[in-house]
Amino acid sequence: MKKQAVTDFTETLSILQARGFAVLDAQSVSEQVGLGLDHLLPLNTTWEDLPLDPYLKDGGSYRRRRHSSLILDESGVHLMAQRPHYQPLTYNALHGGMHRWFEPSLLDFEADGQAAAILRWLQKIANAYRKTQPWFCEVHQFRIDTAHGIGRPTPEGAHRDGVDFVAVFLISRVNVRGGETYVFPTDSEQGQRFTLSQPWSVLLMDDARVIHETTPIQPDQAHGWRDTLVVTLRAGGFLAEN
Repeated sequence: MKKQAVTDFTETLSILQARGFAVLDAQSVSEQVGLGLDHLLPLNTTWEDLPLDPYLKDGGSYRRRRHSSLILDESGVHLMAQRPHYQPLTYNALHGGMHRWFEPSLLDFEADGQAAAILRWLQKIANAYRKTQPWFCEVHQFRIDTAHGIGRPTPEGAHRDGVDFVAVFLISRVNVRGGETYVFPTDSEQGQRFTLSQPWSVLLMDDARVIHETTPIQPDQAHGWRDTLVVTLRAGGFLAEN
């Protein structure tokens, strides 16, 4: 990925407002979150214990994941009792329309923890971009694995998530080819392609304005994987059946 010329919070916000998405390198994330990379990288070990995703309709065993729900408001970061992940079919034609229960995230969301600092940074962006309000947040830890061949980061294809903001952090990328991300406006197919490759680089998106997908990965000589942290923020409540 070409290094992005994003140097501070104000610039991140202006790029997001202008294009509907922004890509930050790991150093920019570290500076804006207020944590050194030596504090972020130890979180990567929690991706070593992700259960298989049992809901893949293509029958694959290439995706592992955990999921947690939180509320971010002026008083802090609040972890919710475990609840299912739900998307309407209008946003996920492949896996929508059903309640998907996953094991909770292994990240520590205590007030003084690294994970909470990441969420508070995203909350700050969302508040500045829209207005200060409670944000209903879902945290997904993903591993796309190539042990059995091709792995699909977005088996549903190009999509929106039905939320307000999406953050996709690249955690690790080991012995794989592919995994190119494509982001384009909802009213055009003229977008930008890039490959996140640096641990803790991130793609930030205004979900109402852009559509995104990531191409399949395949092993590069040896078994490999691609780990990501996907965080969504939505105003007014979690996605649920009407």
